[in-house]
Amino acid sequence: MTLKTTLIDVAALAALPASDVLIVDCRVDLVDRAQGERSYLAGHVPGAVFADLERDLSDMSRVPDGLGRHPLPAAAAFSAVLGRWGWTPQLQVVCYDAGPGALAAARLWWLLRLAGVEAVAVLDGGYAAWQAAGQPLATDVPARTPTQVMLGYDARQVIVDHAALHAAPSPLLLDARAAARYRGDIEPLDRAAGHVPGARNRPYVDNLLADGHFKPPAQLRAEFAAVLGDAMPDRVVHMCGSGVTACYNLLAMEHAGLTGSRLYAPSWSGWVSDPSRPVATGESWEL
Repeated sequence: MTLKTTLIDVAALAALPASDVLIVDCRVDLVDRAQGERSYLAGHVPGAVFADLERDLSDMSRVPDGLGRHPLPAAAAFSAVLGRWGWTPQLQVVCYDAGPGALAAARLWWLLRLAGVEAVAVLDGGYAAWQAAGQPLATDVPARTPTQVMLGYDARQVIVDHAALHAAPSPLLLDARAAARYRGDIEPLDRAAGHVPGARNRPYVDNLLADGHFKPPAQLRAEFAAVLGDAMPDRVVHMCGSGVTACYNLLAMEHAGLTGSRLYAPSWSGWVSDPSRPVATGESWEL
């Protein structure tokens, strides 16, 4: 079996033996927190387990610490989640969410990469692509044998300390939020509108074609080059509102062969948790 490390298409997933893959349904609705699991129970890719963004992929008890709306789970807690799902290092992990404009599959992809797991891929086009291809659906919750998992995080891949954003050598911040939120025209979720001074904007939906699949690697490379200029990928640090959709920009860069970028996990919601931190508005960057 050829390991998939960024994206996997529907045909390739359908061809994988069930014994070789752990499939994770990451659908989420930020307005109705229970909708993701309801959708999962109504129909999912056969064999898939369900990941709840706030229960399994975040540590919501740390929100008051200024770490954003979706703080990272501790490595031990994330390991326990993987153990509950029956993960072993021999498995190919495939995660998916609803489809275009979705949220949490790339978060799980990135958390596994942070924990040193390479054999993890996001289903290109998500659940919508699986349905459109006429693939079978299931409503049962699979009974998986729990495993003992003990993974640690690679701290080099993530920034949690807000001050590190402007410490020399300063990273190039890439904000994945919609342009209107980046500019500060609107802010539906967080305390203040705008962006971290110096950050550039690459809305994560710009990585997708009209049908919800990712753009080809060559096209992604060209588009990121237009935003990054001569900055090397390992200088890039991704952010968004809470460290979730930013993972789609990180995934897109990896898929394009631009490896080594990092995540500012608290993201905008963490940055503005302290009113003394500066806020920029408008289009404030140029190559």
